[in-house]
Amino acid sequence: MQNRIAHYLAGLVCFFATTLRTDAHAFMVRAEPRVGSSVEKAPTEVRIWFSETVQPSMSRIQVFDVRGNQVDKKDTHFDRGNRAVLDVSLVADLAPGTYKVLWRVTSTDTHITSGDFHFQIVP
Repeated sequence: MQNRIAHYLAGLVCFFATTLRTDAHAFMVRAEPRVGSSVEKAPTEVRIWFSETVQPSMSRIQVFDVRGNQVDKKDTHFDRGNRAVLDVSLVADLAPGTYKVLWRVTSTDTHITSGDFHFQIVP
């Protein structure tokens, strides 16, 4: 009887693990500069960690100043060591101010997620 219950529970675990995996989406886990942070030194890139691997050819990070000027180099790319991390380079010597980061990613299972956050450079 206990053997049948163990097999039943193992089957349920496998079922739910498979179901969750097929419905997965790549969500932002963290970012650098951090969401809502104030930094004293202008960053050279924005780096975002996602909850799962993303497709770089179908994903992007964009960074804008308060006037709506794009201040990234339009070179969204993988981190070489982690395919769930995307980077975008920033133009040199960003001025103090508030910057908006927009991201849109396609996970390996083709689900699309997007979001935005701000960071600030203080003098």
